[in-house]
Amino acid sequence: MKSEAPTPGSPPPQQPVESPTDSQTADSDHKTSDTPGPRGGPAKGEQKKSLKEDDPFHDPAVAHLPELKVSDLHFRPQRRVLLPIVLFLATCASTFWVGVTHWEPLEPRYIATYAHMAEIIRSNWVMGMQYMVAVLAILLTHEMGHFLQTVKYRIAASYPLCIPIPFNAIGTMGAVIGMDGMRADRRQIFDIGIAGPLAGLVVAIPVLWWGITDLDLSLVPQHGEFQLYLPWVAQWMLERAHPEWAGREWVAISQLNPYFMAGWVGMLITGLNMMPISQLDGGHTIYALFLEKAHTLAKWFISLAIFYVVSNLNHAVMWTPMLVLVIFMGIHHPPTANDNVPLGPVRWAIGIASLIIPLICFPLEGFRQ
Repeated sequence: MKSEAPTPGSPPPQQPVESPTDSQTADSDHKTSDTPGPRGGPAKGEQKKSLKEDDPFHDPAVAHLPELKVSDLHFRPQRRVLLPIVLFLATCASTFWVGVTHWEPLEPRYIATYAHMAEIIRSNWVMGMQYMVAVLAILLTHEMGHFLQTVKYRIAASYPLCIPIPFNAIGTMGAVIGMDGMRADRRQIFDIGIAGPLAGLVVAIPVLWWGITDLDLSLVPQHGEFQLYLPWVAQWMLERAHPEWAGREWVAISQLNPYFMAGWVGMLITGLNMMPISQLDGGHTIYALFLEKAHTLAKWFISLAIFYVVSNLNHAVMWTPMLVLVIFMGIHHPPTANDNVPLGPVRWAIGIASLIIPLICFPLEGFRQ
């Protein structure tokens, strides 16, 4: 076909516009970073490269690694699993042994030979199991009260660590958890501190009642026999379960049963932990309530405790090691992460009511022989 020539004064014919191919578009996108910046400046890629080279903290050796973010700083330490399991099993063994020996684990007639040990286990294994299950239920419920609150508030804490003592009449020194308490604020430390004793009492009170209803105080204790002092709550239960024995304050070891002993241990541990000093459960509670004024209360309490021990050495001397340990640990509670968080009326009411726990649960005179 023959094309026509344009006439003078007419606009030139329009040429067909070809759309860029996909390869051209991709090539254009690929070369974007190589194009000069605005007003003839360096390219964007070169700008970023220049900024990194000028950064005094830029290290080419680690440039390929991902950048550290703020979220990377919030990590959870890995909890130990093996140690809590080993201590738990050891405490099971120690409390079982104490139970089968009727709370006389070092009695020569029980440990003279392996044959004697096997015989006492075979004859008293039911009593050992009853005591072991009851006392560990109280201890673990107490510590899980603390632990679940630390999980709720995302405070780093260990699993409960039981403390086995196979050579005393109890078979254990209780249980503890380790936690990063400095990260907790006023309300959180209150909840963590008070949750353990309240949870433990939910189990300890019915166990103690069961044990008191099964007590037989008609047996006359022998001279020099090991005896336990009844805390106020146990005396109150005894008056209602056995009115004929109202007024009794001591129970001999020959009169004990597994549930009473487990309940007595639960009251001892709960009352001791609720002492309003240091970083005990009671120390957490009273600091959350009164903040720095709690330091004055702790000083008054420790002074009264020292006076009581000195003036009643015959019955209270066994509390001396614990008293010395608390003094060396420090009787004052450290500040929380935020002391300005309000507790609210419900927590205030629970906290004030909890101050009576050591008075009714702690066996003031301990034991005698």
